[in-house]
Amino acid sequence: QVQLVESGGGLVQPGGSRKLSCVASGFTFSTYGMSWYRQAPGEERELVAAISSTGGSTNIADSVKGRFTISRDNAKNTVYLQMNSLKPEDTAVYYCNARRGGENYWGQGTQVTVSS
Repeated sequence: QVQLVESGGGLVQPGGSRKLSCVASGFTFSTYGMSWYRQAPGEERELVAAISSTGGSTNIADSVKGRFTISRDNAKNTVYLQMNSLKPEDTAVYYCNARRGGENYWGQGTQVTVSS
């Protein structure tokens, strides 16, 4: 069965850093584009960052550009989100997504809270 398991969330002070991981199983990871979404209370789920199947191209949301970096290690079936200079408005549940054509899979999410 397909599984996407996020980890690395937690409580972080403003200006701090955190690295999220998403480990995939049950499908051919290296052929899927991967992305990170987030959803804050009362808001729509939004795309944070995306990376192509080979890692050759990335797309970063304007709200986090210059602070967040997406990467992947196909040998480990893992996609990462490095988050730096965190702000309270980054507080959200962060979700891992895998997509190839009409196939679309989601993880359960990991909570990131940025607060002093």
